[in-house]
Amino acid sequence: MMNFAGVLSWHAERHPDKEFVAVFREERYTFREFNQRVHALAAAFTEMGIGRGDIVAILLYNCSEFLITAFASNRVGAAFLPLNYRLAPDEFSYILRDAGAKAIVTEKEFHNVIESIRNDLPALQHYITLEKDDVPPGWRTFGELIQTYFGSEVPDVEVGMDDLHRLMYTSGTTARPKGVMLTYGNLYWKNIGHIVMFDITSQDRTLVVGPLYHVGGLDLPATGVIYKGGSLVILRRFDPVRVLEAIQEEKVTNVWLAPAMVNMLLQEPKLGAYDLSSVRFIIDGGEKMPEPLIRKLQAAFPNAWFADAYGLTETVSGDTFLEKEKTIEKIGSVGKPCLHLQVKIVDDDGREVPRGQTGEIVLKGPKVFKGYWNNPEATAEALRDGWFHTGDIGRIDEDGYLYIVDRKKDMIISGGENIASAEVERVLYEHPQVLEAAVVGMPHPKWGEVPKAYVVVKPGGTLTEQELIEWCQGKLAKFKIPKAVEFIDALPRNPSGKVLKRDLRAIEMQRYQKEKGGTP
Repeated sequence: MMNFAGVLSWHAERHPDKEFVAVFREERYTFREFNQRVHALAAAFTEMGIGRGDIVAILLYNCSEFLITAFASNRVGAAFLPLNYRLAPDEFSYILRDAGAKAIVTEKEFHNVIESIRNDLPALQHYITLEKDDVPPGWRTFGELIQTYFGSEVPDVEVGMDDLHRLMYTSGTTARPKGVMLTYGNLYWKNIGHIVMFDITSQDRTLVVGPLYHVGGLDLPATGVIYKGGSLVILRRFDPVRVLEAIQEEKVTNVWLAPAMVNMLLQEPKLGAYDLSSVRFIIDGGEKMPEPLIRKLQAAFPNAWFADAYGLTETVSGDTFLEKEKTIEKIGSVGKPCLHLQVKIVDDDGREVPRGQTGEIVLKGPKVFKGYWNNPEATAEALRDGWFHTGDIGRIDEDGYLYIVDRKKDMIISGGENIASAEVERVLYEHPQVLEAAVVGMPHPKWGEVPKAYVVVKPGGTLTEQELIEWCQGKLAKFKIPKAVEFIDALPRNPSGKVLKRDLRAIEMQRYQKEKGGTP
């Protein structure tokens, strides 16, 4: 039995009264109580005709209902689809259509956007909301479903290692996000690797503050802690003070934090006023942090291992980690691979390069995804000769430590969110006055970088920065919309005609350094 819902059943039978989920200062559930709710929703899904092969979309902020829906989907043999709640209507529409989602569980904040695209989603048959009041016509309420079917018991559908556990859409180098097919085997081997790496036990308490639609919030290391029978403490959204309060009050032992979150915590004036000694490891997102900030983090979290990491949605994330004793000695490295994963650096022909030389990072192991949903061409491009070609550029030093040299081609990482330049450029090119456009990352003191557009206007055309930014609204998530637009006569290109984005990125970096008076 590989069904992840079976892990919940196993712990509910053996440790029924142990606390499993605490929504900070709101609600608490034991394994038994949580499992009862999963059974109830699974019974409701069965009555709706949702089962093996179906897709259940989840559009929620962090909450217990997110996890109940995920477990219930797996219990009946369906896969769940976490949706980034920051997306625009056009993006929601594309993903839900491409995935063929049959049901969606959401909340009040998203009623209007889902209703606005409802006619574009013929496969979406069931609409479920957490709200009790102001429910749109034809929608069902989560609470009523739990109440109606409470006391039901639904057996976990038998699944295999290669069966679909969840579907996650990720930005890449294409104009539209791709659906990453994660299997039960991927999740299992990821959990084993992280349990060994961090010596996770049933006594661990994970603070879930990263969004659950993201592998950081869901898998680093929450799903591994669930596997071992540990507990989760959930914050609806990130807030530095709430994070510190939750760690102190709940005696949290581990947490995943995006680099922007770490920066905000370190800038919190009250940081030193909290007892953070319970934390034994913090997983970060793989951006190089200056030694003074690492020292400050170590002082604030005296017992914590600051595990700088590298990972991708396609591998359920958490591929490499930097050991605690190497934090300063190997500063800038993302460490060595976890158990059951191979990492090597290859040239353009796929041949492994000597230690110290740069090349593409490729990964191999059972935690690597099975392919992209409905996209055999992209799957064949990414998975070659048993290796996953990440598109990231790196090097491995003489001691076997991995360093990230450059990101995926045309990838911008803003506050932990991936932004594919091609996605933004697609929308810009749809404007009737745009002849050419190139989007690159512009350094930003809070978010790391934000998107900036370089645009060539058609001959005789007129266009302003504000007009182009307004054009993107509703078509792109707010964090993907360019924060600045610069109009130029022509984009820089090489002799073969390829746009030289590295030249544009270099311009932005030089401006940032000049503005700050030094290296960012």
